[in-house]
Amino acid sequence: MSKLNLSIAVGDYDRIRPLVNGEVQIDGVDPIFMLLEPEEIFFRAFRSLEFDVCELSLSSFAIKTALGDNPYVGIPVFTSRAFRQTAITIRNDRIQQVADFHGKRIGLPEYQLTACIWARALLEEHGVKLSEITWVRGGLEEAGRTEKIALSLPPEVRLEDAPPDRYLSEMLESGDLDGIISPRIPSCQVRGVPNIGWLFPNTQAAAENYFRRTHIFPIMHLLGVRKELVEKNPWLPATLLKAFTKSKNIALAKLSDTSATKVTLPFVEEQLLAARKIMGEDFWSYGLDTNRHVIDMFLEHHHRQGLSDGNLQSQDLFHPSTWESPKV
Repeated sequence: MSKLNLSIAVGDYDRIRPLVNGEVQIDGVDPIFMLLEPEEIFFRAFRSLEFDVCELSLSSFAIKTALGDNPYVGIPVFTSRAFRQTAITIRNDRIQQVADFHGKRIGLPEYQLTACIWARALLEEHGVKLSEITWVRGGLEEAGRTEKIALSLPPEVRLEDAPPDRYLSEMLESGDLDGIISPRIPSCQVRGVPNIGWLFPNTQAAAENYFRRTHIFPIMHLLGVRKELVEKNPWLPATLLKAFTKSKNIALAKLSDTSATKVTLPFVEEQLLAARKIMGEDFWSYGLDTNRHVIDMFLEHHHRQGLSDGNLQSQDLFHPSTWESPKV
């Protein structure tokens, strides 16, 4: 019997490489991997459905699911997770503390980006009313970026587009913005432009404190498979979860082998031990059960920020065959 040929578009992560190099096989599948940047995957996935299996934005996926027109079935493989204290850049000559966001103009690449939702939740946690901020949407480093999917936002959301010939990093540097929320660090901050830096000066300490209080390691991306493929091959979601989990576990085992570190970074042993001390052994978990509280919190903020109707439940995002995993 021939295997199922599938195109799989994901980022170039260590947790994916055992699949890409063939060390881990996907039962019944002959994959064609494409290692692409998230912006390209998401754009092509939602605009033209180019991939059979792909990494997807958690926020975009939730919006499409809530609307009932999602062409993908979700699998609780969380290819990207990140604390988003590093996603909030400010002009510190105008903003010295979270309360100073009142009445400010804050840029973002897309209002519905998952990273932006988690970052805005941090502002809300400190008492900021999001309706008192003017959000300016545009490309971080290139002019003309638009939302990848259509939005219907409540009237209290103050959202405007950047001028068609300008981009956010340049606008922050020139003083036309007071801050930026983005998963990528603006180039003006990287270049060390005066008066531009993170809202949280010690972002790691802020993130560690956040995790200790909430036990949440924010999820950014999940895995999606085209719904029509699942209808024809109902075994596929659980099979993909199994293979991607095995690949991630191999990557973590290699990371733990510090006799000759596999990562081009010093202090790997110290960072790994510190992460496990704070977050536990399985700090990058897949599956619904161990991540339900994270998805629940995300969906709560997703609704409060005007992106879904509040009726969406965690299990609604994932194929039923992936809700639980077999145990030996």
